[in-house]
Amino acid sequence: MTPERKVKEGVKKLLKLHGAYYLMPVMNGMGAPALDFHCIQNGRAFCIETKAPGKKPTPRQLLTIQSIEQAGGRCFVIDGAEGLSELGSWLESGFAG
Repeated sequence: MTPERKVKEGVKKLLKLHGAYYLMPVMNGMGAPALDFHCIQNGRAFCIETKAPGKKPTPRQLLTIQSIEQAGGRCFVIDGAEGLSELGSWLESGFAG
């Protein structure tokens, strides 16, 4: 299993634990760019970009994150345990922000 795949599995586990709906778009080079996970929990829209430990989003992914946040969505970039912990705390809070 690749390092990024391990992060994705951790994200899926957290989302399921907290009853979040999620969709993982399959990108084929056509249409608008998307992040790895598009999610809803308790009426909150959020997206997640997963990375192998130490990796950063591409410029195109950063533009996508910016567009989502400008529309009122929340974005997380997760590359390991710290990001998973942040997401878990946010999911537990039940509050937008």
